[in-house]
Amino acid sequence: MRIGEKLVKKGLGLLLCGVLLSGVWSESVDAFGSTTKKVSTATTGQTNKIKNSTAAEELIPGIIKNVTPSVVGIIGKDDSGGNSGPDDRYNLTHGSGIIVKSNGWIVTNAHVIKDLQNALVVTSDSKTYSIKETYLDEVSDLALIKINATSLKPAKFIPSTGKAVVGEKVVAIGTPISFSLRSSATVGVISGLNREVDAAYRLIQSDTAINPGNSGGPLVNMKGEVLGINSLKYSAVGVENMGFSIPADTVQYIMTQLFKYGEVKHPSLGLELEPSWSTIVGLPTLDPLNVTKVVSAEARKAGVAEGDVLYSIDGHRVVSLVDINELFKRYSPGTTVRLVMQTDGDIVIRNIMLTQGDPLLSEEGSGTDGEEHTEE
Repeated sequence: MRIGEKLVKKGLGLLLCGVLLSGVWSESVDAFGSTTKKVSTATTGQTNKIKNSTAAEELIPGIIKNVTPSVVGIIGKDDSGGNSGPDDRYNLTHGSGIIVKSNGWIVTNAHVIKDLQNALVVTSDSKTYSIKETYLDEVSDLALIKINATSLKPAKFIPSTGKAVVGEKVVAIGTPISFSLRSSATVGVISGLNREVDAAYRLIQSDTAINPGNSGGPLVNMKGEVLGINSLKYSAVGVENMGFSIPADTVQYIMTQLFKYGEVKHPSLGLELEPSWSTIVGLPTLDPLNVTKVVSAEARKAGVAEGDVLYSIDGHRVVSLVDINELFKRYSPGTTVRLVMQTDGDIVIRNIMLTQGDPLLSEEGSGTDGEEHTEE
C-alpha cells in the first residue's frame, strides 16, 4: 500500500514435434484381416490438458466481470506522518477492499485503513461513500469498515470445505499504484500454501502481480470464489512475483469476532516463546519451542518457568509461533489447555488457562533470506 528467440523457437518446435509424434495412429489386423485404427492415449491426455487450459483462459473475463462489483477502492489522507506544505493535499494513500454484506460492510487490511483520515470508499460503479464505522485487528492485519449503502454485491468466499491447490490459476483484483487504476486485474497461479512469512497466521503465496494499492483486494479462483485477501509481497532486487494473501478461513475467523465483539479476543498462553534455529531458517524440523519469559499469572501458577521447552498443546505438536496461533483459532480466552513440556530434563504436563491478549508474532524473516517485504 505504501508508495514508498531463437531458443524459444527451437523449444516450440520440440513441443510441437512432441505433440505430433504422440498422436501417431496405430494399426492392428485381426484374424479376419480387418484393420483397426486408434489414437494413442498420450495424445488424448495432451489434448485434455490443452482443453482444460483453454477453458480456464476463457473463464477469466467472466470471473473478472462478476467479481469486480464486489471490490472497492479506499483512499484518504495518510496521518501517520509525512509531507506537509502547499501540496500536502496530494499526500494521499490508497488500497482496496471486498464487500462482504449488501448493507455496506467491507473487509480490507488493517494497514490500509489505519491512520487514514477523511477516507473515502469508491465502488466499481464510481459511487463515493465516507466510512462510518471502523474495526481493526492489527495482529491479523484485517479490518472491517461500514459505509451507508444498500444493495451492494457481496463477494463469494470459498466454502470451508473447499481447498486451494498449488498451481491453480487465480486472479487478483484491486487498485494498484494509482487510484485511477481501480478494478485492475492480474492473473497468476498459486505458488505455495501455508507460508509462515512475517505474519501471525499462515499465508497463500502466488505469482500474481500485486503492487502498492492492491492490499485488501481479493485473490479469487476459477469459480470466482475469494481464496484470500492480498496483503504483502517481497520487494528486492532479483525478487519477482512473490505476493502473499491472507486465506479465507482466517478472514472469516477474524470477521466473525469483529462482528460479534467489535474486537478479536485472541487467546494467549501468557508466555514468550522462541522457535528453534531450524524452524526460523525454514528447515523441516520437530524441534520444540523454548520459553524465554513467563508473562501471565496463570502460566506461573501452572508451574511454567523460563528455560522450559514446549512440545505440544492438547496433543497438537507445535514447532512455530504460527502453529500456535492457527491452533488457537479453535479456542477462547478462559479455556484450559494441556501442555507437554520439558523442565530440568523431565517431561511434564502443565495445564494452563488461556488469557486474552495478542497472539504470538511470527519469527521475523522466517525463510526469507533477509529480503524486505512491503505491505501493498
